[in-house]
Amino acid sequence: MKQSFDYQIRHIQLAESMDLPPISTNETGWYLVFWWRQIPIGHLFVEPGDVITPDELAEKCWQAIQPTLLAYRASQTESALTDGAATTRPANLQEVLSTTLSTYDLESLPAEVPISVVICTRNRAADLQIALQALKDLPCKPAEIVVVDNAPTDNSTARVVEKFPDVIYCHEPRPGLDIARNSGIRMATMPVMAYVDDDVQVHAHWAYHIWKTFQDESVAAMTGLVIAAELNTEAQLIFEKHWSFNRGYIDKTYDAAYLNRTLFAGPPIWEIGAGANMAFRRDLFATTGYFDERLDVGAAGCNGDSEMWFRILTHGYSVHYNPRAVVFHKHRQQLPALKKQLFSYMRGHTAAALIQQAYHPSAGYRRHVFKSLPLYYLHYLKAGFPSYGFRYQTIGMEIRGALSGVLFYLKNRNRPSQPNV
Repeated sequence: MKQSFDYQIRHIQLAESMDLPPISTNETGWYLVFWWRQIPIGHLFVEPGDVITPDELAEKCWQAIQPTLLAYRASQTESALTDGAATTRPANLQEVLSTTLSTYDLESLPAEVPISVVICTRNRAADLQIALQALKDLPCKPAEIVVVDNAPTDNSTARVVEKFPDVIYCHEPRPGLDIARNSGIRMATMPVMAYVDDDVQVHAHWAYHIWKTFQDESVAAMTGLVIAAELNTEAQLIFEKHWSFNRGYIDKTYDAAYLNRTLFAGPPIWEIGAGANMAFRRDLFATTGYFDERLDVGAAGCNGDSEMWFRILTHGYSVHYNPRAVVFHKHRQQLPALKKQLFSYMRGHTAAALIQQAYHPSAGYRRHVFKSLPLYYLHYLKAGFPSYGFRYQTIGMEIRGALSGVLFYLKNRNRPSQPNV
């Protein structure tokens, strides 16, 4: 029987009912995302062919949302659950959720918040139009939207932007995502600037939560939750299960303590979030510098975002992950495109790691690149042998990308990383 890679995504509002909808797994899998009103609190994969009773599904739902519920509870002075209920599903779960999460319910939103949204794009007009429309439809809108058209080969991006009179268009002729990001910094005028990819759609409360995060003056930068928009193909499923941008449903703060705690092994900065959904105080770049133009698409291939987060931490600032700032990302649909993407990811990964090693000699990135990473891939080469199906199909391209990143670093380590501003 041919394996099904078509997974239906269903968003389940637990505030409306605790009775989970029936699901059939005969021919399809399910990706269930649980919400309490506008707050995402967990997700669950149900595989094709799984036989699952309503009671079993309810228990799996509880297991998926329990860590989030306990984290929100721990941040409050009064406990919404008894100690005994920490590991068992409470009979009054809907009441517990309401009590615990009610402080995050938003009865009203400001019409606009003072943030600049920057979208860097190249020749993806259809995706861009969807992304811009989602931003324009927000009940709480960003004060400014900037589209950076990066080395386009046609005028399709400009034509899309013309449909949105308030959107600022910036033509950047030099190819490179971090070059485009830096152009966005120069164009933006608001005190907070957020980056989203052209293949995401923002959640209705996204702009508000970006702005709200920076009301904490200790926060210099932030990332948000990225949820898959569709899981219709094998490539999309591989990405979501093994390379997901989803960093969970619990607030996290990355600061100097995190940096020092992980320094020996090389801080896993890539865990902080994804460039598809990140934001910064605009004046931060005067201290940390701009994005490293040797990295990301058009150069090393990736990791300009995580290298920036690393620099932010080394300057003593903090980065906050806010899971209530949600976007929905459309993953690559076909395997060739995914393989190309993962080649770039690993090329940028090793190049950025060595750049970070040079920036902070005490960090353990050299050990990560030349010891931990080879052992990691040796494990996967053994585990995938001999068929190398599903996740293992991309291993060869990942290894080639990692090696290419080392060579890229050696060739470009003395090249200027910052723009002339």
